[in-house]
Amino acid sequence: MAALVRPREGRMIGGVCAALARRFGTSATTMRVIFLASCLLPGPQFLLYLALWLLLPSEKTASAAW
Repeated sequence: MAALVRPREGRMIGGVCAALARRFGTSATTMRVIFLASCLLPGPQFLLYLALWLLLPSEKTASAAW
């Protein structure tokens, strides 16, 4: 499994769905559809998305390391 970081490429808003898709080996589109479908159910999905957006580190590029 890949590390849980928000990728620089393939993100729509914050990169949370792209990060989760990369972690679980699925496509980002599938993860986005799952998230949107879960928003129809009661619960704190939107707050969880915001928390992950704030807590997950952004992916570093090779040039940023030096």
